[in-house]
Amino acid sequence: MPKTKKAKPGKADKADKVRKTAKASKGAKMSDEKGLDFARAWVEFPDPADDEQVFRCDLTWLTSRWNCIFGSGCQGIQPGRAADGCCTLGAHFSDEDDEKRVATHVARLTPEIWQHHDEGTRNGWVSEDEEGSRQTRPFEGSCIFQNRPGFAGGAGCSLHILALKEGREPLETKPDVCWQLPIRRTYDWIDRPDDTRVLQVSIGEYDRRGWGPGGHDLHWWCTSATSAHGAGEPVYVSYRAELTELMGKAGYDRLVELCEQRLASQLPLVAPHPADPAR
Repeated sequence: MPKTKKAKPGKADKADKVRKTAKASKGAKMSDEKGLDFARAWVEFPDPADDEQVFRCDLTWLTSRWNCIFGSGCQGIQPGRAADGCCTLGAHFSDEDDEKRVATHVARLTPEIWQHHDEGTRNGWVSEDEEGSRQTRPFEGSCIFQNRPGFAGGAGCSLHILALKEGREPLETKPDVCWQLPIRRTYDWIDRPDDTRVLQVSIGEYDRRGWGPGGHDLHWWCTSATSAHGAGEPVYVSYRAELTELMGKAGYDRLVELCEQRLASQLPLVAPHPADPAR
């Protein structure tokens, strides 16, 4: 697993790159989505590994029963392309290191697990958007790494398939934005009354607003959809690897303690996720 990167103050979070492309997809909000505005339970705690940093975590989201339903009811972000899930637009790289890391794994992809291997190796798998940002190249309506349904090597992201075949976590092989979604990490400097400053790292739900104004035009989005909230494990458990990478092991371990305390209460949850099944 890659070494956890320390937050860089003043730099936009990696996942925010995806907002630039949201305007390309238009559609109506699907009926199984809940509204964006509801009560949430947040917790703030010092980063055990960095006394100049604090975490602010959305317990409503992290203890929810969301899970990815790609290929099992996902309606996709673009009308008529449900099989693409959220991969229709390709993925923007967060920086040069992100692109270089992905390139080392692309070099191990074979035609057996990458449907568009010949196209990608012959004509390239990186393109630039209208603003000059580099991204995985869209090809025939979706990301070039997206295997279509019926492909013998398996439908879905070929980089994800590579990771599973090699016994790796998919976050090692995929672009940053791909493995971070639907977790959203943001940074804010907090000025305290005693003239000290701390970096507040917020960990929460990447809802429609996370994509920017264009997020409201997505055909469908899973985080607030009841059809995607039926997992046996809460998000903080199912996304252990990703949260550990985003927060560091010490930060994640403390988050687990707080999430477990929330779920262990005999009282009804304060501010449960409205898309979750009734408990």
